Amino acid sequence: MSPDAASPRQAIRQFLASLRSPARILVAISGGSDSTGLLLLLDEVVKAAPHLEISLCAATVDHALRAGSADEAREVAALCAALGIPHMSATWQGEKPKTGIMAAAREARYSLLAEAAEALGANLIVTGHTLDDQRETLAMRGMRTEQVSTGIADAVLFDRRFWILRPLLFSTRMDIRAFLRARGVRWIDDPSNEDTNYERVRMRRQLSAHTSVEKDIRAAWAERLTLSSRAAEWLDRHFQLHGGVLGQVMPGGLRQDPAILDYTLGRLTAVFGGQPFAPGRVKMERILAFAAGSSAPGRMTAGRVVFDLRRDGLYLAREYRGMVPLILQSGETGVWDGRFRVENRLGTTMRVEAQAARSSLLPVPVTGIQPPRVGAVNDSPMRNESSASKGLGAPDPCDEHRNEGGRGRELPTSAWKRAIASAPALSSDGAYLSPESASMVELTPYFAPFDRFLTRFDFIFADRLSAVFAMAPYSGLPLRSIDGKTI
Repeated sequence: MSPDAASPRQAIRQFLASLRSPARILVAISGGSDSTGLLLLLDEVVKAAPHLEISLCAATVDHALRAGSADEAREVAALCAALGIPHMSATWQGEKPKTGIMAAAREARYSLLAEAAEALGANLIVTGHTLDDQRETLAMRGMRTEQVSTGIADAVLFDRRFWILRPLLFSTRMDIRAFLRARGVRWIDDPSNEDTNYERVRMRRQLSAHTSVEKDIRAAWAERLTLSSRAAEWLDRHFQLHGGVLGQVMPGGLRQDPAILDYTLGRLTAVFGGQPFAPGRVKMERILAFAAGSSAPGRMTAGRVVFDLRRDGLYLAREYRGMVPLILQSGETGVWDGRFRVENRLGTTMRVEAQAARSSLLPVPVTGIQPPRVGAVNDSPMRNESSASKGLGAPDPCDEHRNEGGRGRELPTSAWKRAIASAPALSSDGAYLSPESASMVELTPYFAPFDRFLTRFDFIFADRLSAVFAMAPYSGLPLRSIDGKTI
């Protein structure tokens, strides 16, 4: 066993003891050694400790990318049946992309696992990621950046619905396979694990002779958690939201610890720009130099966001470029521009596009969303309106807010108009929706860097941001403790 590794059996015991109970766990099992070992270890410990009030079910995702995958799923189903564990298989349907297949497969896999969890009544999902996977990830990220990486997270909230936990992340594949051999259980070797067309496979072979290369991943996790907590406090003190579409960083917020400013501005850029990741290092250096290194008013654009620096702070709004219309059939749900989740409850097809494009539509009487009461902290009327498309009005010059110095100032007209232009507008059959029709559409803010995959390291900040946007809180971790510490 690696000196940095934990015994697989002990890791599972600690994991189950840390869970809030009762719990029903969906085990993601492909038939490979890691996931098969995870299933058997969980089954062994759960049966030996009925007082834990924990039950198991399992799911296999067949990506349908190679011959024999369906047969492998049936083998896994037979194993689960022998253990008395409910199991279901789910196949990735439809045409597969020509490029970015690994990322697309990951999206499909977790979507199908979430569907299986719902069908089987599970409240959390576990996967068989190991210390070997962690080492490979750290090595790959180390080739792209000099920043300390947190690697694979031990807990990730998927789609705001299910926590995905990785209890074997500090156990090695070698030890898991030793456990399986001792039990006389075979596993399936996926041929793609030997395909050097994939970066992870190439990295795995490079690391085989350098397995002693380790990083203090737990220390990096603790540092990231502290950063997330301090960034959440920064939001409370230095950030305001106007109308759900215009962000404002107060002047004092631009004079904070560079690490906090890097973290907060990076993630706010991703949120307002509808991007799943914060800008890369080069872009972030430009943003920070502009926001914190310049006292002169001005504007710049990065990450699809316009940064408007004024005496009363830094304003952020989506730039009006590249906002592609979204067509939703009746009953469909989609994400528009990476910033808004839209559910069409109408009986007709609807279109979502930017407010700035609405002049091409037939005029119909609508009740417009009122300009934000900028005297209210983090005022977000979008949450309470069924649709942000019903016509955001021009800013009222009488509306004022209080900045950190307590002085009333008008919201900059150009910044507010820019934000309105980027807001979503809803239409059907070439006309804007009536108030009655708009009430049948569910429109809520969507946080591209958090709402699909949210690591526990960013949870505190994301949850605070959710409150700023008047959104429901994220689901809390289904754990009583982490690393023996009560949470």
